[in-house]
Amino acid sequence: MPASHHARPAVHHPLGLEDANVVAAMRAQTAPFKGAVYGPAGREAYDAILNNVAAPKDVAFEAAVVGSVEGVWCQPAERRTDAVVLFLHGGGCVMGSARAYANFAGHFAQRLAAPVFVADYRLAPEHAFPAALEDAHAAYRGLSNAGATRVAVIGDSAGGGLSLSLLSLLQAKAANAAARPFAAVVMSPWTDLSMSGQSIVGKADEELYLTKAMLEACAAMYLGGAQAGHPQASVLNAPLAGLPPLQIHVGTSEILLDDSIRYFERASAAHADVALHVWEGMPHVFPNCPGVLQAADQALDVMTSFIADQLRRARGATP
Repeated sequence: MPASHHARPAVHHPLGLEDANVVAAMRAQTAPFKGAVYGPAGREAYDAILNNVAAPKDVAFEAAVVGSVEGVWCQPAERRTDAVVLFLHGGGCVMGSARAYANFAGHFAQRLAAPVFVADYRLAPEHAFPAALEDAHAAYRGLSNAGATRVAVIGDSAGGGLSLSLLSLLQAKAANAAARPFAAVVMSPWTDLSMSGQSIVGKADEELYLTKAMLEACAAMYLGGAQAGHPQASVLNAPLAGLPPLQIHVGTSEILLDDSIRYFERASAAHADVALHVWEGMPHVFPNCPGVLQAADQALDVMTSFIADQLRRARGATP
């Protein structure tokens, strides 16, 4: 890329009055449990929360194994594309499951008219770093080996950081661009396990769900003795040149805000094709509230339109 490359500005989305009222109600509801659900003991409660995400229409779910990794396929009733999506779920790399995330991932399948595979990567502390990344890579290879020629990657929170780590890993390993994702979308990604961002403290009161102590505990379980700054654990420190087209979404009312902003700045400095969408007043991974928050439905529209547009571009670039 030429030295004259200039980073695009972040896109800011205002907070509507209706959403402001909904978030206020959510804040009151979650306050007693803030930072309390994490680790193996929190898995059942965490999955129960994610199971409450509104089910998408006309999407079927089926258990499967892709590249030796178990997971769930979200199959839209009507498939209108040859693309597939690999979804890497959140939960601090110590919680979350493909079944619990199926409804959320299914909204992408429905809107894209494309199948989405939610990977059940191994969780810490039973399986510490880099087990989750190894499984993400294995699932991606499995999709490619099964004949998927165009794969997009989507992830949220810790799964967002994992998705970005996978992008950097594939960039280093892939022999050609065709072997890499054609697009990626991440929501509130956890990119810095050392938690050096100012928002970790500065947004603590605004945050609905997470606390620094909770993240520190999850990071320790996931790292298993590895350094928090390891570039495959904290993707903020990874090489960011040559990434596929990428879109990042984050709310201003979350302690991981700086994880998105700093990654965006560093990726832009590395001339990556990256866009940042900042949603005023929105909590951590707010797009998992379709039908509840207007911003969630709007963000899903923005994300799926981006993936569809990148797919058209990828097709156009095919000889």
